[in-house]
Amino acid sequence: MPHKNPSEFSRSGSNPLSRLIFASRWLQLPLYLGLILAQGVYVFQFWKELVHLIEAAFGNQHALDILVQSIGYKSTAPVTGLNETVIMLVVLGLIDVVMISNLLIMVIVGGYETFVSRLNLEGHPDQPEWLDHVNASVLKVKLATAIIGISSIHLLKTFINAENYSDKVLLWQTVIHVAFLFSAIAIATADRIMHPVPAAPHGGAGH
Repeated sequence: MPHKNPSEFSRSGSNPLSRLIFASRWLQLPLYLGLILAQGVYVFQFWKELVHLIEAAFGNQHALDILVQSIGYKSTAPVTGLNETVIMLVVLGLIDVVMISNLLIMVIVGGYETFVSRLNLEGHPDQPEWLDHVNASVLKVKLATAIIGISSIHLLKTFINAENYSDKVLLWQTVIHVAFLFSAIAIATADRIMHPVPAAPHGGAGH
């Protein structure tokens, strides 16, 4: 049976209520536009932290104080210059911003493609590889994996700066990270059960 194009669909026997319900997907558009604005805030935050890091590397004490305060680093001696711990915590913070930004892109692009409208990027040289086979299940697994990566960065930052956190905070951050990990495994396992990978055919012509 041949597929109907969009114009044929609009002229088909679907009732007005069905078309209204289907068109309601466009109510999500402001949500994705809002996430794009949030992406811009993360870009601004990234460059602000990077500028402070560069200024501190050249001996700007005010920029160093801002960095130390933003990462929650505390020391018994005054911090008068960049040290390895401060640099590592700042860089991990920058990586954290990048990973959250990647998560936003996955939600914006994948969510819009899946739930709102096709982006029609076929043949575009910059089309993401994962967008070819994106669906709600794939998007859910990718988001869970991204959240684990972000949680790992947060946990690493906490352990590097462990002397400034209580044992209770360290314990709960570890427990939460493990919970994220098991949740992602459960989501991936459920997706594999619901959508099993077809087995490759054995043999072939000439065998």
